[in-house]
Amino acid sequence: MPTQYTSATAPGALPLLGHTPALLRRPLAFVAGLPAHGDLVRLRLGPRDAYVACHPELVRRLLAEDHLLDRGGPGTGPAGGDGPAGCPAAAHRRRRRLLQPAFHHDRLPGYGALMAEEIAGTTARWRVGDVVDVPAAMHRLTTAATARCLFAAHDRAGSPAVHDSVDVVTRGTGRRVTLPLPGADRLPTPGNRRLRRARRDLSELTGRLVAGRRATGTDHHDLLSGLLDARDEDGRGLTDAEVHDQVATFLLTGTETTAATLAWAWSLLARHPAVRERLHTELDTVLDGRPARYEDLPALPLTARVVSETLRLYPPVWILSRTVTTDADLGGLHVPAGATVLFSPYLLHRRPDLFRRPDRFDPDRWLTTARPFPGTYAPFGLGARRCLGDAFGTTEAVLAIATIAARWSVTPTPGRTVRPGRGPSLSPHPYTATLARRAR
Repeated sequence: MPTQYTSATAPGALPLLGHTPALLRRPLAFVAGLPAHGDLVRLRLGPRDAYVACHPELVRRLLAEDHLLDRGGPGTGPAGGDGPAGCPAAAHRRRRRLLQPAFHHDRLPGYGALMAEEIAGTTARWRVGDVVDVPAAMHRLTTAATARCLFAAHDRAGSPAVHDSVDVVTRGTGRRVTLPLPGADRLPTPGNRRLRRARRDLSELTGRLVAGRRATGTDHHDLLSGLLDARDEDGRGLTDAEVHDQVATFLLTGTETTAATLAWAWSLLARHPAVRERLHTELDTVLDGRPARYEDLPALPLTARVVSETLRLYPPVWILSRTVTTDADLGGLHVPAGATVLFSPYLLHRRPDLFRRPDRFDPDRWLTTARPFPGTYAPFGLGARRCLGDAFGTTEAVLAIATIAARWSVTPTPGRTVRPGRGPSLSPHPYTATLARRAR
């Protein structure tokens, strides 16, 4: 890896608007083409400058030097509260230490059992011949599974309300990210009113559950119990407001990102029948038509590679934003304090010098790339702010693909290309599929 990095300004900036139109019109293609100009590429976003780190070693170094960067940038901000991904650096280290026990690997089997039960129950209500909106169906599935892991003892009759609230908040956050107009979220529009109402409903649900748990002190072995049990070195725990922020963050990020991965996976498998047939063979051998369980995961290596490759091609969080806290020398390049630095896992994953034939769906590349060089594969981010729920999310995705593909054929409606949509995550545009029982 080089020690001397190159810098340049991206061509094509328009007067006043800069590169904003190009980003809005073809964001993925625009960002993926930036490495051709340099390792650190300057953009003009209206009146502001932003710097895109394109080289994997530079990305790794920047994210490892967390003291130079803080959360921030255009279109950012906590989606549903001051969670670990969105809180400022001053609070981040404490929050992360408090939250890590809730995601300890010893708790994952319990979460996996809850996920598996919810996935099996949700898909059991499917009917042969149903035509479904695949991204929406996957969002309902992941909302149910994530909510179950958060609130194991919660009455499932409230799940539709949770899904509706999460859906409204996710879509509202997407509008803020793709069109970050100052003060737009305070306008008295119908969308903003729905967004405020959905946030209030989630807050009230969390408040009721937290009050009940604190009153009884019962450990339900779910994520909420893990949050309430968390303690600092001095014995302090999370306040009710902090618990709500974490719950809102888990619900929003945990459902949207995993749903996007699943929706892309069905599209990719439909376009690659040879991989799909091998997947079916693995599932028939291991599951014999039954729903997947957490204990089955070691016997499902191809299913896991399908998830890894889907995350490479379509990382849900495709771009990340940070603000430089002080005048900094970033790999030999001067960047002023207050500047925005952008990182794109999508850009890194599509570099032909890092991944052979990067646009090809090839789960078997992970047979020899099980441990990619740091900074080259980052679907969950890197450094101190790497997603705490990475193992949680991949476990849920593998269980969902295994359970569904073992029993169902998800066939996208012919004649339509599945394309990326616009939102806080790299989800596909709505597309439909017809459900059929798969013959083993």
